Amino acid sequence: MEDDGEMGMFSKNPVEMVESRGVMFSCFVAALVGILTIAYTAFQWRRNINLSWTKAIARSKKNPKARHKTPVAPHSWELHSISRAKNLNCCVCLKSMSPSQTIVASETFVHRCTICGAAAHFSCSSSAPKDCKCVSMVGYEHVVHQWAVRWTEGADQTDDSSFCSYCDESCSSSFLGGSPIWCCLWCQRLVHVDCHSNMSSETGDVCDLGPLRRLILCPLYVKELTRNPSGGFLSTITHGANELASKLKYELADLPSDARPLLVFINKKSGAQRGDSLRQRLNLLLNPVQVCELSSAQGPEVGLFLFRKVPHFRVLVCGGDGTAGWVLDAIDKQNFVSPPAVAILPAGTGNDLARVLNWGGGLGSVERQGGLSTVLQNIEHAAVTVLDRWKVSILNQQGKQLQPPKYMNNYIGVGCDAKVALDIHNLREENPERFYSQFMNKVLYAREGARSIMDRTFEDFPWQVRVEVDGVEIEVPEDAEGVLVANIGSYMGGVDLWQNEDETYENFDPQSMHDKIVEVVSISGTWHLGKLQVGLSRARRLAQGQSVKIQLCAPLPVQIDGEPWFQQPCTLTISHHGQAFMLKRAAEEPLENAETNEVINASQKRALLQEMALRLT
Repeated sequence: MEDDGEMGMFSKNPVEMVESRGVMFSCFVAALVGILTIAYTAFQWRRNINLSWTKAIARSKKNPKARHKTPVAPHSWELHSISRAKNLNCCVCLKSMSPSQTIVASETFVHRCTICGAAAHFSCSSSAPKDCKCVSMVGYEHVVHQWAVRWTEGADQTDDSSFCSYCDESCSSSFLGGSPIWCCLWCQRLVHVDCHSNMSSETGDVCDLGPLRRLILCPLYVKELTRNPSGGFLSTITHGANELASKLKYELADLPSDARPLLVFINKKSGAQRGDSLRQRLNLLLNPVQVCELSSAQGPEVGLFLFRKVPHFRVLVCGGDGTAGWVLDAIDKQNFVSPPAVAILPAGTGNDLARVLNWGGGLGSVERQGGLSTVLQNIEHAAVTVLDRWKVSILNQQGKQLQPPKYMNNYIGVGCDAKVALDIHNLREENPERFYSQFMNKVLYAREGARSIMDRTFEDFPWQVRVEVDGVEIEVPEDAEGVLVANIGSYMGGVDLWQNEDETYENFDPQSMHDKIVEVVSISGTWHLGKLQVGLSRARRLAQGQSVKIQLCAPLPVQIDGEPWFQQPCTLTISHHGQAFMLKRAAEEPLENAETNEVINASQKRALLQEMALRLT
C-alpha cells in the first residue's frame, strides 16, 4: 500500500503533464518578452537622453550669452556610406542618420567631416555651422578652446579626460542622464555646458593643447595661402616656380625654437586599408595640416617641403614596410642637415620594421596598448636609433644599370618567397576589397604558399643563381628554393631568420640593423617558409658581409621589403647606402635597463641623472 502511495505521488496524468509544460513555456515566453521590452525601452530612453544632450549643446551655442570670440572653420565633407554613420545624428537637423525603410539612391550616402567626425544629410550639410577645427589662428595671442559636440566616441582619450576640466565631476553619460558636455577639438578636454561660462570667465578660454602639445603643430604658426588671379600663391614660397610649392595650401612661419611637431604620413592602401579611420582620428588629436595622405598623385615630398624650415620635427608613418621605405627615400632626397627620426604605426601586412622597433605587429596591438593617444605619447618619449639602408642596383651582363636603383631596409628575397609575395600583390591589385584585415591577408598568404608547394617551380633554383659575398662565391645548397638577404631580425610578420641566440654557428656574428653588414640565408621552399612561421624550423645561414652580388641566370621573382616583381636575367648588387634615424619605442627606462644589464653601475647612473637635470634646467 505504501508503494502504491509513492507511485501515485510520482505518477501524473499525461494530460496534466502537457498542461504544466504549456504553463511553464508560456511563463518563459512572457518573461522573455518582458525582458526584451525592458531592454528596448531602456535603449530608447538612453537614445533620447543622448539626443537631448546634443540638442542642449546646440541651443547653448545659439545662446548669445554663450558666444565667445572663437575662430570659425567649415567642415571638410566626404561621402560616406550611411551604414558607417548609422549611430550618429545629423549636426544640423539633429535627426538620426539611420536609413529609412523606403530608402532612395540619394539616401545611401551622407556627408562626414574628415576632421571632427560630424555627419550631415546631403540636404543639411550646406547649412552646417562653421564650428570645425580651425587649423590656422594667425593673429591670435594664444590658442583658444574650440568647444564642440563630441560626434565620435572618445576611443583615443585617456581616463583623465573623461572628467569635467572645471568641476572635476564625471562627464560620462549616466543611465538617468546628466549635464550635456562640450569637448575641445585641440586639447580633448571635456567641460559641462553649465560649467563653461564660469570656466571661460576664469581662464579666458586659453587652450594649452593638452598632453600632446609638443607634438601638435600649433595653429598660431600656420598661415593659410591664397592664390592670385594668375594662379600663383601670394607668398615668397613660390620663388623658383617650385612644383611642390604649387601643391601647398599652408606655410609654417616663426615656429619657436623648442617646437617639436610630428609630421604624419598615411597610406590608405596599406594592409587592412583602414586609412580613412586613422586619418580622422589623427586629425582630431593633432593639427590636420600635419597629417598627410599618400597616394600615387602625392608622395611624401609635399609634407616634407612644408616642414623644410622646422629645425626639429619627427615623422610618423602609418602603413607597412613599403610605405616606410617610400618615406625614407623621400627624406634622403631632401638633404636635411639633421634628418628627422621616423616612427612607424603598423598598418601593413607584415610590419617587420615596426616589430623590430617595438611598435607592434598590427593595429590590433596599437588598440591594446591604449589607442592612438598612447602611441603618440610613446613617440614623444621614444629613443632614436639607427637603421642601415642598402642600395640594390640591377645590372646587365655588361655592368650597365637596367633601371634606377632601389633601396632596401628590411630584406631582399629571390625565389619561392618572392613568388608568394608576387601572387599576393597581383591578387590585391585585382581585388583590393578582399584585403580588409591583417588576418585575411595572412590567410591568403597561406593559400598562395600551399599552391606553390604543389607547383615545385623552383626545383632548379640552385643552378639558376650565383651568390657572392664580399667578392667570395657562396655555394647555394641543392635543396634551396630561395635566397634571402636580411638587414633586420624580422621577416614575413615576425620570423627571426638569423636567430642570434643560436649557438650552433660559431663562425658568424650576431645580427644588427646598424652594423653595416647583411646576413644571407637560404630556404627550402614554401613548406619550409610555413615551418619557419610556426617556429618548427630555421633558415640555413650562408654568409655575412658588407656587399652581396646575386646573378640571375633565368627569369625569377624578386622582392624588396615586400614589394615584388618578376625580373629577367641580370645581376643584383647590394651595397651600403647610408643610415636613417628611426624611433624605437622605449619598453622601459633606458638608464634602469643599462644598470640592470651591468652596462653602468649605480654611481654612474646617479651622475648621468644629475648631469641631465642640470642641462634641462
